[in-house]
Amino acid sequence: MLPDLDAMERDALAELRTVVDPAALEAYRVRWLGTNGRLRGALDALKSVPKEQKPAVGKRMNEVKSAIEGAFAAAKLTVVALPTGPAVDVTEPGFAVGEGARHVLTKTIDEIVDVLGRMGFAVADGPELEDEWHNFNALNIPDTHPARGPADNFFLGGEVAGKLLLRTQTSTVQIRAMEAAKPPLKICAIGRVYRPDAHDATHYSMFHQVEGLFVDRHVSMVDLKSTLVQFAKAFFGEEAEIRLRPSFFPFTEPSAELDMKMRVMRNGVPEWRWIELGGCGMVDPNVFKAVGVDPEEWTGFAFGLGIERVAMRKYGIGDIRLLFENDARFLRQF
Repeated sequence: MLPDLDAMERDALAELRTVVDPAALEAYRVRWLGTNGRLRGALDALKSVPKEQKPAVGKRMNEVKSAIEGAFAAAKLTVVALPTGPAVDVTEPGFAVGEGARHVLTKTIDEIVDVLGRMGFAVADGPELEDEWHNFNALNIPDTHPARGPADNFFLGGEVAGKLLLRTQTSTVQIRAMEAAKPPLKICAIGRVYRPDAHDATHYSMFHQVEGLFVDRHVSMVDLKSTLVQFAKAFFGEEAEIRLRPSFFPFTEPSAELDMKMRVMRNGVPEWRWIELGGCGMVDPNVFKAVGVDPEEWTGFAFGLGIERVAMRKYGIGDIRLLFENDARFLRQF
């Protein structure tokens, strides 16, 4: 029986080498390894082998069985289904893949950081989820101020008092910066802020701000206005038009609104209008006292600008909502 087993191994391995698809591989399995296959037949024939030959024949039978089963297992890893669809012409030109690019807001942020960095401002950071101390109290916003109401903030939880909220301005970062380091300070902070505003061409409920803070001895409004004018001309060009309007903010005194003339769309028609970019002013002495800075020794200015509005002026975008719609046709323009 030993010569028969040798022949069986040669035949099984030779036949397996001709198998090229899953259907043929399954037929091979049935013919050689199935319940009624040839290998099972050889195992049954082992019963009729003389007793003195059984050790040698049994040993050879196990070797043949292992060889066939091992070769079959390897074949299952290499035999794959043939494609049934239309043939692919590999010489046909492929589809062009568009190149990725930074979002227009990311580009604007990088450009702002570059300009302010050249003006001596170091970048600071703070959390978007804030407590009432940093978002209100330390900024001289009293408990009774209407800006602390639930209609003007995104509070977490049903109770307003003592709860966390999504920060409403990056002014929270100037508080954290003055808590962490004593004057002189010259920092800028950029990040998302949140206010429950109705969406229109110039307002959105989530937007980005850049906050600037300069604290030193003998800082004045002249320094503030000079900084903003230099920033506008460095960022937008020498033709940039800005204006400061007297205003009020609890955390600055005196305070002003910074406006810039920009193009906006009204009923599908472009027109030039003065658009508020943000607020600015001299740091209120109460803010200094809240963070342990002596207002008799130190003075400073702060400003906060809306980055979306800066991007709109920079790139001639007439509607802030376009920046958040993720329309590739719009984003490819930048």
